[in-house]
Amino acid sequence: MDTNKFIDDTIALIKDKVRGKGIIALSGGVDSSVCTYLSYKAISDNLYPVFIDTGLMRIDEAEEIKKTFKDMNIRIIDAKDRFLSALKGVTDPEEKRKVIGALFIRIFEEVAEDIGADYLIQGTIYPDVIESHGGIKSHHNVGGMPLKYKFKEIIEPLKDLYKDEVRMVARALSLPEEICERMPYPGPGLAVRIVGEVTEEKLDVVKRANKIVEDELKEYKPWQAFAALIGKGTGVKGDERVYGWIISVRAVESRDGMTADYLKLPWDTLDTIRSRITGEIRNVSRVVYDVTPKPPATIEYE
Repeated sequence: MDTNKFIDDTIALIKDKVRGKGIIALSGGVDSSVCTYLSYKAISDNLYPVFIDTGLMRIDEAEEIKKTFKDMNIRIIDAKDRFLSALKGVTDPEEKRKVIGALFIRIFEEVAEDIGADYLIQGTIYPDVIESHGGIKSHHNVGGMPLKYKFKEIIEPLKDLYKDEVRMVARALSLPEEICERMPYPGPGLAVRIVGEVTEEKLDVVKRANKIVEDELKEYKPWQAFAALIGKGTGVKGDERVYGWIISVRAVESRDGMTADYLKLPWDTLDTIRSRITGEIRNVSRVVYDVTPKPPATIEYE
């Protein structure tokens, strides 16, 4: 790929398509961040990046987003209660993704109406399209999206790129390393790292466990590393029986996310992660390490 030509062509494309104001779905990941910077170069202050705080994001994500994009017309929308309410009782992974995708669009429509914007820009990339159309799983921004929406057009400038190509564009734009090399994070957030219904308690547990895993594995530079909550199991804490949560740690290496292999981590590192998670999170009874490649597994749990 000729990265500089792609950048010039994409800026011209966005400039041509967006006649007036546009909003962009911003999550803070490399895909949406690259899309945001390209769009800002194209339409400047007519661009309104919108970060929807679903409550399903990393710890302190909203504050980090606010700092990184402070020079743009950033909008932070607190929608945690709406997402948790919409997900109440939902256990099927595909239904979760569709509930989240539909609510995202409805909130983007509300923000766009308030701003007077007619266009929605998204950082959809090629693997999202392949997995959604191939029936593997519905990405919230592709198969999980409602078919009817109020925008004149939904623009997806990165839809033909793989993740490694998006990183090439990020580097060519001289974006900070914390954006260029940031691990992928699912659009539906921690909802797909909780097997079964999403609740406040499960969210708190997996959010804290996820931070421990990311912190401890940073030096290994994994393609993706995270914690997932997969159920409950019996354990012993302080000479007492507990029926606590089971956390699965997943760390993989990959080129484009279409295939992946688990990271062969040192036992000492795994032991540190286990010790921290069970020691710092009271209601976790055990920790396991996932050694399944993709395929047959997907990288995320749902």
